[in-house]
Amino acid sequence: MPAELLSTSQGKTLILTLRHPEARNALDESLYAAGVEALSVAERSDEVRSVVITGADGDFSEGTHLQRLLARRQQGAEAQAAAVEGLHSWIETIRTYPKPVIAAVEGAASGSGFALALACDLVVAARNAAFALPYSRMGLSAEGGASWNLSRALPRQLAAEWLMLGERIDAERLHALGLVNRLAEPGRALHEALLLAQALNERAPHALASTKDLLNDAPGHTLAAHLAAERGHFVRNAQHAVTGEGIAAFLEKRPPSYQ
Repeated sequence: MPAELLSTSQGKTLILTLRHPEARNALDESLYAAGVEALSVAERSDEVRSVVITGADGDFSEGTHLQRLLARRQQGAEAQAAAVEGLHSWIETIRTYPKPVIAAVEGAASGSGFALALACDLVVAARNAAFALPYSRMGLSAEGGASWNLSRALPRQLAAEWLMLGERIDAERLHALGLVNRLAEPGRALHEALLLAQALNERAPHALASTKDLLNDAPGHTLAAHLAAERGHFVRNAQHAVTGEGIAAFLEKRPPSYQ
């Protein structure tokens, strides 16, 4: 059975489910393209306020489909580069997508599956979820922005250990280090992610988009440049049509209604 990306919704949350039952939801070029397309369509929809990415059948994703990788070795470097570019296009789309994206992780999140979770804005993981970056054990190096994200989130020595040794890391440790936002009981990661998404859906979409832009841009900014960026976003948001509702609701101690 080929890999597929299932699309459903709950309220204003789009749920994208990785499904490749014969390979623990391994990722391939068809999934990358489907992921980019799904987010592109959802970006234009006012009915979508947030996105949850999860996996079917008890796993998130074991990462790159290794049989396809072996086949591409016979096709040469250009075929390998095209496959990696497909993954990277999806990763970049997630990071620049103006609405919150949450990973709901059960079971295995390995290799590019782990990189995919790291690309999301928030991560909810089952307590028994297992993460790994086993590239070096196969003579490979990282893809999907894993080394970029880890080098910014962790001390260099710890990022080097995870990338160079490729050993299993449990969800509890990731939570303690701040790479997982919420822990869930096994089988409840999607449920907890949807609760988190619902809370985000009640926030002003333009404010969340600004926050995501600022977080994305901060690593490349000097303090002066970032203060200028914050000023620009703040002023635009202060003048936004629905911000008056947000301020009034806060003062009146009631939930805001952002239509």
